Amino acid sequence: MRLLTLLEVGDLGALVVIIILTMLFIGLAVSAVVAVIAKIIYEWNNDRKFSRKQFIQTMVISLLVCGLISGYICGGGL
Repeated sequence: MRLLTLLEVGDLGALVVIIILTMLFIGLAVSAVVAVIAKIIYEWNNDRKFSRKQFIQTMVISLLVCGLISGYICGGGL
C-alpha cells in the first residue's frame, strides 16, 4: 500500500496555505520584536536616531533568518 501525501488526500490545499500564512505572520511578528529590541539598544544612552530605513532593514534581515530556521526545521534538519 502506498503512503499518501497531504495534497493527495483530497482538497487540503487550503490547509497548506493556512499553515504557510501562519508561519509567515509569526515570522513577521518575531521580526518586529527583534527590530524593536535593536532600536531600543541602538538608542539607549546616545543621541543616535534609528531611522525608518534601518528599522525595515533589521526586520528584513530578521525575517530572512527566521525563514532559514523554519526551512531547516521543516525540511527535516532536526
